[in-house]
Amino acid sequence: MSLRSICVFCGASPGANPVYREAAIALGRCLAERNIRLIYGGSAVGLMGIVADAALAAGGEVIGIIPQSLEEAEIGHKGLTRLEVVDGMHARKARMAELSDAFIALPGGLGTLEELFEVWTWGQLGYHSKPLGLLEVNGFYAKLNDFLDHLVVERFVRDHHRAMLQINESPSELLAALGNWQPAVEPKWVDRKPS
Repeated sequence: MSLRSICVFCGASPGANPVYREAAIALGRCLAERNIRLIYGGSAVGLMGIVADAALAAGGEVIGIIPQSLEEAEIGHKGLTRLEVVDGMHARKARMAELSDAFIALPGGLGTLEELFEVWTWGQLGYHSKPLGLLEVNGFYAKLNDFLDHLVVERFVRDHHRAMLQINESPSELLAALGNWQPAVEPKWVDRKPS
C-alpha cells in the first residue's frame, strides 16, 4: 500500500515525560524523510505542534485541520504548508480522514483516543480500508492493549478487527507495518444469528 499522507492523532499537551516529545520528533522526521505528508489537527501546542515542527524542519509537507473555535483561541499553527479552518470537530475529523492514507496515534488524552477509536470503528464497519497504528512510547499504551485483548476474549471484538491496529515502538517499523497491512473483509458481528 502506498502511503502518501498519514494522519497523526496526539495530545495538545507535551505530557509528563520527555520521551513523548522525543517520539513526536522522531515520527515527524520519519514522515518527512519518506516524503509522507503529515495530516494533523493544526495546533501549535503540545505534541501536535512538536510533530508538525519536526516534519517541517526535516523538509516535510504538513497540513493542519483546525476548528474555527480553536483557531480563534490563537493555537492554530501559523507555519504549516497549509492550515484549513473548518466549522467544528466533526468536520475536522472527516477532513483529516479524507486526506489520509493511514492513521497513527502518539500519546495523548481523550481527544486522541476518541479520534483513534472513531477511525478504527469506521474501518471495522467497512467505511474505509486504511491502516491504523499506535506508536508505543515507554509503555504508554500497554494497559489499553491489555484491555483491547480483553474485548476479544469477552467476544465484543473479532480477532481480525483487533489485528487492524498495528503497534510498534519504532516509527520506521510502524510505517512499514502500515504499508504492508492488508484489510480483511469480515463482518463486524461476533455472534449475530441469522434472521
